[in-house]
Amino acid sequence: MFDFIGKIDGKKIGIFATGVLFGTAGVKLLSSKDAKKCYTNCTAAVLRAKDCVMKTVTNIQENAEDIYAEAQQINEDRAAREEETVCAEETEQ
Repeated sequence: MFDFIGKIDGKKIGIFATGVLFGTAGVKLLSSKDAKKCYTNCTAAVLRAKDCVMKTVTNIQENAEDIYAEAQQINEDRAAREEETVCAEETEQ
């Protein structure tokens, strides 16, 4: 009736018990005050980095808008000069 006791592998039971022990200790460690303080500091650092990245993105976006506006102005000026040249050639003929 209790033949299964002989089939139990002590090594596997030991590994399982060690995993449970480390899992329980890990949960206690991760929920300690020091760990929470570390999480808070890390989160604050990430938020600071996010602000820095957002400032850089905004700066790049503003520069891109300026470049786009200047390119449009150049094309408008060029089109106006070409139109003047065409009009001048037509009046000469």
